[in-house]
Amino acid sequence: QVRLVESGGGAVQVGESLRLSCAASDSIYFMAWFRQGPGTVTEMRSMVAAMGTTMETVYHNDSLKARFTVSRDIAKNSLYLEMNSLKIEDSGTYYCAGSRGCNRPWSSRRCYDFWGQGTQVVVSS
Repeated sequence: QVRLVESGGGAVQVGESLRLSCAASDSIYFMAWFRQGPGTVTEMRSMVAAMGTTMETVYHNDSLKARFTVSRDIAKNSLYLEMNSLKIEDSGTYYCAGSRGCNRPWSSRRCYDFWGQGTQVVVSS
């Protein structure tokens, strides 16, 4: 069992930045950030960005890629998400997820074996 612990969430205003961190208790092949919007259910979590140990990177779409940057520190078993130019619609709970391997697209929740407890991001005007 791999434990994932997120940190770095908070309340910011539109246009500001945040950096999320996720620390894993052990090495894991692929790690990702998922966002769950306020008042939504687990099934509606959507992948924001993901990165493998070979630095293969996946983003939800080009729009997010232009504002967010995912990175990993393999030696520290950590995953990061630099979020810039935050918008109100970026609000939600951000979950770190880890996968031992998958034959589905990395955007699929079903790829991930381990989940953190989440860190909340609130963006207001």
